[in-house]
Amino acid sequence: MVTRTQNRTSNRSTASRSGGGSSNERSAFSWSEGAAPVIAAAIGGMAIGLAANYGRKALMQGIAAAAGDWDEILAAEHDATLATFDKMLATDETQTFKRRMLLTKLCYSLDKHAYEEEMVIYPALREANEAVDADHLDHEHGQIKTFIYELGQMPADAPNWLEKVREFRELVSRHAHMEEEQVFPRFKEELSEEQNARITGMVNRDGFWMA
Repeated sequence: MVTRTQNRTSNRSTASRSGGGSSNERSAFSWSEGAAPVIAAAIGGMAIGLAANYGRKALMQGIAAAAGDWDEILAAEHDATLATFDKMLATDETQTFKRRMLLTKLCYSLDKHAYEEEMVIYPALREANEAVDADHLDHEHGQIKTFIYELGQMPADAPNWLEKVREFRELVSRHAHMEEEQVFPRFKEELSEEQNARITGMVNRDGFWMA
């Protein structure tokens, strides 16, 4: 009596002798001959996407770098952020989509700006014995993140939406004024040209990766 196992073994042997199990059969993990153009297209598309992303980053940070030294770059970012706030304050409760888009833009710019300051400027301030101001400004970054969270949870047509945005803008404006008028000028006066150039380069580097 021929068992099913013997039948399967016999069928495989027959297929092997007829050539059906050699070059015409491929593993599930092997590439088919027609896959090469698809793979090449995918790799090419990925390369184009990466190049475009790097180009966008270079353009955005290049615009910031054109402002000058690190303190001028950060001041320009302050101005751009406050301008976004003003656009938000000019909306009404019927413009929910615009409000959400502006909030997204605001969050992105503040995130990039905070990263530059927290990774470069505040550590440099602490190293220069300006820890009190650095800690105060860092604490305000925490308050800014709380505002971002609260606005993100609030409906864009909420009755108190504009009030919350106005309070948020006042905090950022005070924060920027302290940096631009008090902390940064005093700190910059103590820097050598080499130190100033190094900090500017670091701000541009971190800004590029966050762009």
